[in-house]
Amino acid sequence: MTDIHADRILILDFGSQFTQLIARRVREAGVYCEIYACDAEPALITAFKPSGVILSGGPESVTDATQYPIPQPVFDLNVPVLGICYGMQALAAYFGADVASADHSEFGYATVRARGHSALLKDIQDHVTDEGYGMLDVWMSHGDRVESLPEGFKLIASTDNAPIAGFADEQRHIYALQFHIEVTHTKQGAAIVNRFVHDICGCANDWQAQSIAADGVARAREQVGSANVLLGLSGGVDSSVVAAMLHQAIGEQLTCVFVDTGLLRYGEGDQVMATFSESLGVKVIRVNAEDEFLAALKGIDDPEQKRKIIGGLFIEIFEREARKIDNVQYLAQGTIYPDVIESAGSATGKAHVIKSHHNVGGLPADMKLKLVEPLRELFKDEVRLVGRELGLPAEMVDRHPFPGPGLGVRILGEVRKDFADTLRRADHIFIQELRQHDLYNKVSQAFAVFLPVKSVGVTGDGRRYAHVICLRCVETTDFMTAGWSRLPDDFLDIVSRRIINELDNVSRVVYDISGKPPATIEWE
Repeated sequence: MTDIHADRILILDFGSQFTQLIARRVREAGVYCEIYACDAEPALITAFKPSGVILSGGPESVTDATQYPIPQPVFDLNVPVLGICYGMQALAAYFGADVASADHSEFGYATVRARGHSALLKDIQDHVTDEGYGMLDVWMSHGDRVESLPEGFKLIASTDNAPIAGFADEQRHIYALQFHIEVTHTKQGAAIVNRFVHDICGCANDWQAQSIAADGVARAREQVGSANVLLGLSGGVDSSVVAAMLHQAIGEQLTCVFVDTGLLRYGEGDQVMATFSESLGVKVIRVNAEDEFLAALKGIDDPEQKRKIIGGLFIEIFEREARKIDNVQYLAQGTIYPDVIESAGSATGKAHVIKSHHNVGGLPADMKLKLVEPLRELFKDEVRLVGRELGLPAEMVDRHPFPGPGLGVRILGEVRKDFADTLRRADHIFIQELRQHDLYNKVSQAFAVFLPVKSVGVTGDGRRYAHVICLRCVETTDFMTAGWSRLPDDFLDIVSRRIINELDNVSRVVYDISGKPPATIEWE
């Protein structure tokens, strides 16, 4: 079997909000990559044995005394290096060039002239000037600029505000670009990434869904051996793909536990059981634990505390069920890369804690079971592709993400059964209408939120004083950033009227128009 990790790119993270996008672009180019902190131990960098290194952007200035220098092993490896934004400025400073604050910062769209016929940019352009110069439409985000070329480097790109917007040393294969090639706003960004990882670094195109799936199956089989595995099956995309992967890897050694928390979507319990147990032949145990979860959450209104209670109770139930099965040594989870990142558990250790995830934030230190997490390093789009390769139906693979704590973090404040029942029905109406209007697959995630406030309404000739439902719908490619969906007014009117008319305890429906950032996709 092909070693899909043989060719690899190392991304050094200097704190950019776009670092994860660099990783996604490299993987989309069919090449495996990992992200290390910019101050990672030199021995770790050397041991990784990358085919090339990419230096990310970052919020700091290379003129600041506290900035992180580029680790020396990056150059000792004698592999191609590409610096992006801060990474370019760090390269300039490393090789003795001047970097200073620009008179005019560049944030947003810019047009770059590709001046040098470099191996990195040759024949990559968006349009050509009357004089025959290749031009690139790019995205800039910088306040500093490189004032002089490092010795031995040539100019390969420029803008009116940044005369040095790119430089290269072709002999040593060191390249630097001021603009961000990882964002979709840079139209030729993917072409530049492909040029670097394939033509310059010499990486093969082996990081593909079929290979990832086969590798995941083989690794899981090797890790588990003859032991039995317990999987917490939520019915969401991630745990469903893990179930399919492990079922293929170890068959009857896998037992899935589906915990009906009372915080699931409308009809979800029956749907999960029908899909996995009846259609796919996976061994699934259903545990009805609504009373346990509601009792544990009674009086709790802090989001982080709710998440940890739900995560901890999940583990308790898993271990309880595990004791009923012989030779269970592993707990499988659908943890994916964004879960780890947002819980500040990534290898860089530089992320701020936004929220903990039940997969990575609720595990007790004394847990008896070892973990199997075959999707831990995959982005959501990669998980979906792998799911298709494993034969999961489209309606399951393309399902919108659902948080591990379920409706527990979509009910703001204290979780109560009547709140959950109301939210479940409101959410079902929203999703049902999205599907009927052919909008469900055109947005990335949609759901309803229960707000713990009441509002006055009028129904017929009477006064209604009842709760408020908020609708949330976003569009994103990576779930690290997201924009709110511009749903048609007529559609929102239909959904609002249905929710208010069909639910006696709802008086008002609102629509969330916050992007991520500054908001998160989920409300808690």
